[in-house]
Amino acid sequence: MLAADLFINGLIIGLFYALMAVGLSMIFGVLKIVNFAHGEFYMVGAYAYVLISLKLGISPWIALALAAVCGAALGWLVERLLMRPLYAGYGSWSIMKDEYAVVVTFGLSLLLINLVDKIVGPYPYRGPSLIETSRFAFGPVMLNGQKLIAACLSAAILIGLALFIKRSLWGRQIQAVAQNRLGASLAGIDATRATSLIFAISGLLAALAGGLLAPMINPAPDVGAFPAIKSYVIVVLGGMGSIWGSMAAALVLGVLESFFAVYGSYDYRDAFGLLILILVLLFRPQGLFGERGREV
Repeated sequence: MLAADLFINGLIIGLFYALMAVGLSMIFGVLKIVNFAHGEFYMVGAYAYVLISLKLGISPWIALALAAVCGAALGWLVERLLMRPLYAGYGSWSIMKDEYAVVVTFGLSLLLINLVDKIVGPYPYRGPSLIETSRFAFGPVMLNGQKLIAACLSAAILIGLALFIKRSLWGRQIQAVAQNRLGASLAGIDATRATSLIFAISGLLAALAGGLLAPMINPAPDVGAFPAIKSYVIVVLGGMGSIWGSMAAALVLGVLESFFAVYGSYDYRDAFGLLILILVLLFRPQGLFGERGREV
């Protein structure tokens, strides 16, 4: 019974991890950069959900949708105003030096944290739950109501994203740009539009994760730091730029951390994930689903 409880809760945690990590992985897959402001997309989504629902008195479900829109809009603006000038005119991102993107996204991270701290305040807020039911029983397993509904929404969103990437025309264009930006451009694909879409999706997913977890995490200006670190770990574990690898790695990491917290030490649960990262980098540096090398 304990094993089943740990496994289910680990999968739920893994779904939250995946919602954050997939967007980061998509950005790396297309531009080959790490977005150091990714955690602040999560923070903006959490604050948008809480403030819209509490200050405006709007239904939490509508507030969640608006939080996702805020995240998508922020992602689009970041790409349009900050990232596009760095790669415009280049057929391949590898021609550029990625330290420019590192400085820009790191600076954006600090800017967003301080803006929220000055405008909203440094104190945490607690968001309303999406449902009134506090607990659900699945046989011997008891699950928190908010956590369960958030996990179900996360799973549905990830499945929808996978179908979008695999089946839709825009999804195939994104795959083409990720494989070879110059080649995709020569084939008539608008690589710039694909990049804008990637940033918007990444912002939407991170903001949704923040909104879904806002009733449980009590958002503060620096709330995105820890989820961002988890996302970096998962992206490396799954393979840099591999969407499917990030999804699988997030679920695996969530389950392993759940078991380690009980059979090992709860205090060192997060360090356990970093230990797995070190082992993967030593013995399989390309990650679970990554490639040893490819031409881009």
